[in-house]
Amino acid sequence: MKKIVAGVDIGGTNTVIGIVTQQGECIGEVSFPTQEDNDFTSFVARVASQIKKLLSTLNTEYSLVGVGVGAPNGSYRTGEIIDAANLRWKGTLPLASELSKLLNVPVKLTNDANAAAIGEMQFGDAKGMQNFVVITLGTGLGSGIVVDGRLVLGATGFAGEFGHSSVKPWGRQCGCGKQGCLETYVSAPGLRRTAFKLLADSIEPSTLRGYSYESLTAKKIAGFAQQGDSIALEAFEYTGAMLGMKLADLVTILSPEAIFLFGGLSGAGSVIFEPTKRHMEKNLFPIFRNTVKLLPSGLKDKNAAVLGAAALIWQDL
Repeated sequence: MKKIVAGVDIGGTNTVIGIVTQQGECIGEVSFPTQEDNDFTSFVARVASQIKKLLSTLNTEYSLVGVGVGAPNGSYRTGEIIDAANLRWKGTLPLASELSKLLNVPVKLTNDANAAAIGEMQFGDAKGMQNFVVITLGTGLGSGIVVDGRLVLGATGFAGEFGHSSVKPWGRQCGCGKQGCLETYVSAPGLRRTAFKLLADSIEPSTLRGYSYESLTAKKIAGFAQQGDSIALEAFEYTGAMLGMKLADLVTILSPEAIFLFGGLSGAGSVIFEPTKRHMEKNLFPIFRNTVKLLPSGLKDKNAAVLGAAALIWQDL
């Protein structure tokens, strides 16, 4: 029997499940909206059902040996999701133990950004790197940190909540209960909040003015920025300034070889990479200037978070 692993990426918007071989090939994938289920038990049952459905499409030579999961506020130490800001279910959610009961295989859980970092290290452009950071830019902002070849987990297993570091005292309200968190400025919803603030503060013509708050997505703002819309470009300049400034702090502490931007917002290309790099270099302690590469994920055509989640099991095996 050929061994396979299920990798699960639980995001604030969508959950993606992939069946992954030891070589990093995804031989089956499905996704569904994360927030559709009213209670956590129903959500876990849906994940288990979708994994079984994917397995049923494969021939009988494959055997599921485990499930790796990347999720917001996921602790590798306990296998629990605890008070994730971007999920509707609060409190302590014992995802690993509950999913293991339904599938009768080992389940490992970690932060979704940590999973992306492991995927980048195993199958992407971080192969051979000993010190790097993956920043996930989606509904929220997360970070997976690798120091001297090892993923940083911390005492609680929650290390890497970079998105909830403060960037502006008494700033925007965050879903975590704090104010001024980095992800309220640097994320898909954060970009939209910035764009509408800029629209309100100016009378400059912009294509963005034809959209309601609900209909203007980060992807549309990126498209208009790439076409030269001044408000859209200013929104990305502000977003890049916030991210670059905080990355400079991260570099001062970690001195990584590279920082990878991963997730939906990174798909904006130069309109996010250029201002981020410029403001990072501007704010760096001089000895660190021009020492850190700012790169897109090397798994552009694959789901690094799914592969990284699956790698949690392959590493144990």
